[in-house]
Amino acid sequence: MRCYFEWDYQKAVINQRKHDVSFEQASSVLGDAGAITVFDEEHSEDEERWVTIGLDRNGVLLVVVHTYRQTDVACVRVRLVSARKATKNEAKQYQEMNS
Repeated sequence: MRCYFEWDYQKAVINQRKHDVSFEQASSVLGDAGAITVFDEEHSEDEERWVTIGLDRNGVLLVVVHTYRQTDVACVRVRLVSARKATKNEAKQYQEMNS
């Protein structure tokens, strides 16, 4: 299945300034085989939101909020909502799940 990423340009600029994480960098987290993804029930209102913690292509542990939009059987679009570096507690959780 092919995966395409999309995001709001203005939100990406704000996220980069606030968290020093680009959405392009954040998109690579979904390629981490050890990534942990959970449903974000609290913030899923108009759409289902998911939170993924994983390593980006440079080995930086990030937390990424995103949605999935299936376009057809062979393709899914992932819309990035926010991304930031993981906290120490989140890093510990990731390490425990991947040891």
